[in-house]
Amino acid sequence: MTSSKYFGLQGHLLSRLQTALIVAPSFILFGYNQAGIGGLITQNDWVKTFPEIDTVHAVGSEEKSEKSTLQGFVVAVFVIGALFGALSCSYTGDRFGRRNVIFFAGLCTLVGEILEASSFGLPQFIVGRVVVGLGVGQLSSLVPVWQSETAGAKNRGRHVVLDGLFICLGYVLESWINLGFFELKTGPVTWRPPIAIACVFSLVLVCSIYMFPESPRWLLMTNKSELARENLSILRGLPQDAPEVSAEIEGIELSLELSADGGAKLSQIFKMGEDKLAYRFGLCILLQFYQQMSGSNLISVYAPILFQENLGLSSELSRILSAGALTWKFLSSFLAFIAIDRFGRRAVFIVSGAGMSCCMIALAVATSFPTSNRASQIAAGCFIYLYNMFVPIGFLGANFLYCTEVAPLRLRMAMSSISTANHWAWNFLVAMVTPVAIYSIGWQYYIVFAVIAACVPVSVYFLFPETMGRSLEEIDLMFKDSPSALRTVRFEKQLRRAGALPSSLTEKTKLDHSEG
Repeated sequence: MTSSKYFGLQGHLLSRLQTALIVAPSFILFGYNQAGIGGLITQNDWVKTFPEIDTVHAVGSEEKSEKSTLQGFVVAVFVIGALFGALSCSYTGDRFGRRNVIFFAGLCTLVGEILEASSFGLPQFIVGRVVVGLGVGQLSSLVPVWQSETAGAKNRGRHVVLDGLFICLGYVLESWINLGFFELKTGPVTWRPPIAIACVFSLVLVCSIYMFPESPRWLLMTNKSELARENLSILRGLPQDAPEVSAEIEGIELSLELSADGGAKLSQIFKMGEDKLAYRFGLCILLQFYQQMSGSNLISVYAPILFQENLGLSSELSRILSAGALTWKFLSSFLAFIAIDRFGRRAVFIVSGAGMSCCMIALAVATSFPTSNRASQIAAGCFIYLYNMFVPIGFLGANFLYCTEVAPLRLRMAMSSISTANHWAWNFLVAMVTPVAIYSIGWQYYIVFAVIAACVPVSVYFLFPETMGRSLEEIDLMFKDSPSALRTVRFEKQLRRAGALPSSLTEKTKLDHSEG
């Protein structure tokens, strides 16, 4: 049965259009707005407009330290808005629906970008940064949930990993656009248009969101079963009475039924219980902590400053190298797209973590030499590029995907929003501390990120079960049926080797748990 809704498209074609008009603008806004200020804060007209954060012409260590701290705050205040935006979705995402909140988030980014681009004083600019952050925080929390709930199990990883690819594209556009306007040398044109260009993506998002179907899982959760079946059939490109559609609807309803008894209370995520909710929530929190504290935001946002102040390169060359590094990061994002549904979530996390740790160690060694040492400058630049190859493999999309997969339906929005808020909290710490840390401790700063990244492969190997190829409802039952939190990884491996699905509560299929 063909529907006239949603451009008359179904299945893969509708999914591709959803990616182009909603997912792409949402995460381009993420990357573009997050990195946008890092490349502007040394512009001549910028420092004239905002002399309070001019570290380039600061005289004396006391003045430079004071302005570095305020500069870090201005860059990081975006993250404060994002943190509250992500947290708000724990209520609004389930209360008002996925599409309505995405629309509101798009409006926030649009208003904030207008305030930023028209600023003639630091207070207005800070307000604009907070409002933009509020919108981006909501998008970063809600769009992956909406994607996971509308995508099929087979290619769900690729759908959500595209988020990281588009974040990188936002970084790339920001860096090259900033460089292009930087070449104009003087006047407000060097920084106002680069900020204002982001309005285009906000407008596309706001104008397009209601052209796509609401999440069938949210519709079932709010007792709109007929519309849920209709939307699911359109998303899968199948008739409403197709066995596959009926089976997926029944699976969602079973998941809702099993979690109905107190499962929707926010306090439940801090308790273990039969569903092992505290364990699952801990996986989400740990993953988002790793994403920030392995140095991803440091390299993406502060790349121009790292090249200019840490390596002693010229302003123009620093921008060129920074734009190139972020372009390389974008191209490397395709590795995750290829690997996520072929090798699994665990593999990409382990490879990404190990690679990031090695690069940070090498970067610490290279930057420990004086800036006059040309060989060390070249080596440090190479390791920044190499680091940007490893980050997107596991920590620019896959981390958001995994958090939406391991959360049960009734608490998916709460877990996603709180874990994403945790992501923004650590993001704020990195953004706030970095200008001061680069100035005060230099190369030793990279050691912190190297140690944390080294923890990723170990913790993923022992604590993170594989979710590739399973429906969201199967993942939910897999956690329920595992004998304990610490044995969930082994239990999932046994299921996969046996080619079995998690047992239903009525059948209670037994597996051998005595191994190991």
